Amino acid sequence: MTGLFYIFVAPGLLFVLTISLLAAWYDRKITARLQWRQGPPLYQPLADIIKLFSKETFVPEGGGKWLFLLAPLLSFSAVLISSTILGVSNLDISEGFIGDLIVVVYLLSIPSLSLVLAGSASRNPLSALGASREMKLVLAYELPFLIAIFALLVKVRSFMLGDLISYQAATGWLGVSLSGFMAFVVILVVCQAKLGNVPFDIAEAEQEIMAGPLLEYSGGPLALFRLSRTMLYYALPVFLITLFWGGFQMGSIDVVLAGAAKYVIILTTMVLIKDTAPRLRIDQAVRFFWGPWTMLALLSLVLAIVGR
Repeated sequence: MTGLFYIFVAPGLLFVLTISLLAAWYDRKITARLQWRQGPPLYQPLADIIKLFSKETFVPEGGGKWLFLLAPLLSFSAVLISSTILGVSNLDISEGFIGDLIVVVYLLSIPSLSLVLAGSASRNPLSALGASREMKLVLAYELPFLIAIFALLVKVRSFMLGDLISYQAATGWLGVSLSGFMAFVVILVVCQAKLGNVPFDIAEAEQEIMAGPLLEYSGGPLALFRLSRTMLYYALPVFLITLFWGGFQMGSIDVVLAGAAKYVIILTTMVLIKDTAPRLRIDQAVRFFWGPWTMLALLSLVLAIVGR
């Protein structure tokens, strides 16, 4: 019973959807205010998803039907499971399992790979081009991302999320140390790429390739892709807070508000990066991640090895 509650209510499906839709509204509101617009009402993200689910689903003729329909389900399931694991680990660190950090890291890569599958199954040249760009982007950002994660493991010497939270409770937040802060900055920018946000919205680039891998999608499958991206607005900030800023604790109202403040600060930072940076070309993004960002991640690893 407890397992079903975790999966379908909190910290699983219902809780994740609620926070994610609020985060999507917050993103759109901040973006609108920066452009001197009023912005949408609070219910707008939910209304958009419901509207998409009510529309008919089309599968492109000659495309890979099952792969086309499976890709959004894969994306949605991966984000939901990773969000639930993160939530459970923060609620009770004894509920984690050995290697849960590695599982979450790889689950968070599946939404991007699902976009590649979606573009490949669409039989559309613009979708295929978007899939190609997304694949190159994944290959580019996963290198500094994994190095930065490894820098944390050098310090904590554990693959369990619960151990990361316990370590920070005993010694202080990892994000405060020099190596930890550098790894945090690396992963924060990688998260922008995982979200497909500007400056890394290269795969969809609506003005160039008309949404790329999602061009042929409509109805429920498109709603699942949109929901997956919305849920990443919950999963990725919680992932960063768990790794670098002590995670979330339950107890007094002050502790809960402190956790909420961490989430809002990281979410706001992501939104501001998205709203103030220009889009990169795919070659610029690859050079960025394989060049300065990999070097920064390596420097973080070296500093972690020497105990800084």
